[in-house]
Amino acid sequence: MASVSAAEVKALRDRTGAGMMDAKSALQEADGDADKAVEILRVKGHAQAAKRGARAATEGLVSSYVHHNGRVGVLLEVDCETDFVARNEDFQAFAREVGAHVAAAAPQWVSDEEVPQEAREAEQRVFAEQAAGEGKPPDVQEKIAEGRMRKWLDEVVLLRQTHVNEDKHESKTIEELRSRLAASTGENVVIRRFARFAVGE
Repeated sequence: MASVSAAEVKALRDRTGAGMMDAKSALQEADGDADKAVEILRVKGHAQAAKRGARAATEGLVSSYVHHNGRVGVLLEVDCETDFVARNEDFQAFAREVGAHVAAAAPQWVSDEEVPQEAREAEQRVFAEQAAGEGKPPDVQEKIAEGRMRKWLDEVVLLRQTHVNEDKHESKTIEELRSRLAASTGENVVIRRFARFAVGE
């Protein structure tokens, strides 16, 4: 098993939000390969997140964000498992950051599961017709339409979006930021719903 330095462990923790012992054991398992260690943590994280995801998130907070010009505002509910975490500074900061993102990016739904089937089908028809008009073979048309569907979902689903403040959040998606908070708090963290208000809309 590879010996790893404290600096390597810290770098991996900064990159993934994992706990110190998790980061250290992942680096040892990966023989010091940071990218492989990230993969190991992601696999373990998914397993832990699945366990956390089964637990009820019945505490939390309603956070508000109003853009400095007073023309766009957001109300957002973010839930967790305990009142202790709901009062946590990182949890509250996360809610504020998501609110600011929603104001700027104007997503329509929180998750893929919330996208209505009729909206998906309508977009799929448009993408299929566009691809058909490009004179490519049928299998290529299908791939083009699938790629455009993924891109559309990235634009309209909150959890798939990269936070608008890319520098501050290292180009992470809202889901990656949510997962990191869930890992650091040890609780199921759920963005339950949001409402975005814009003057004149």
